[in-house]
Amino acid sequence: MGPGGIATIICAVALLAIAISLAYAVIRVGKLVDEASLSLKALTADTSPLIQESTRTLELINSPLESFAKISKNVEEVTTKVSEVATDFMDKSGPAVKVAGALITAAQASKTRTKKKKKAE
Repeated sequence: MGPGGIATIICAVALLAIAISLAYAVIRVGKLVDEASLSLKALTADTSPLIQESTRTLELINSPLESFAKISKNVEEVTTKVSEVATDFMDKSGPAVKVAGALITAAQASKTRTKKKKKAE
């Protein structure tokens, strides 16, 4: 066997070593992909109930908020109606304005008398 035959054997052994290394790497990458796939399935299986529970929790929170919104709307309507009634009463009822003015005047007079009594003492 000459130098060419020895070189051929060395090349063949080197190619065999490279082929074995590549095969080992491919097998390892395949196992990594399998493990990643299993992990993804487990994560998906665990996440799905969590998402459903979160959705249910949000539904439970939103239902009282909807009723609170209805109550707020009703309170707003009642307040508006009371304001309208009071405005109509004051506009249409001249005696009510006169009575309110008389009460204010009496309250001011009472304060003035109280102050004069305190100064006199």
